Amino acid sequence: QVHLVESGGGMVQTGGSLRLSCAASARTFSSYAMGWFRQAPGKEREFVAGISWSGDNTDYADSVKGRFTIHRVNANNMYLEMNSLKSEDTAVYCCAARLGVATEYVGDYEYWGQGTQVTVSS
Repeated sequence: QVHLVESGGGMVQTGGSLRLSCAASARTFSSYAMGWFRQAPGKEREFVAGISWSGDNTDYADSVKGRFTIHRVNANNMYLEMNSLKSEDTAVYCCAARLGVATEYVGDYEYWGQGTQVTVSS
């Protein structure tokens, strides 16, 4: 069974930094794009960042451009560097994978992790 496991969440003050990691198991994701999504209380899940299977192509939500960076270590591991965190970044962050190119749409992704909580306090 495929598993995506996130780690690295926690509580940080406004302006601080965190690194989230995502590790996939049970199959090789060499042909899969991966992405990060987040969901704040009372809101829908939204796209944060995506990366191609090769790691050469990335995409970001406007709200995180210039502050977040997505990296792909290898086929099954990626991480999200989050800097200059704001209170509005508070959410549960999930990693996801899909065969093909990265997209911004929740419904396009086949595999999901359980998520890790990020809380930014002022």
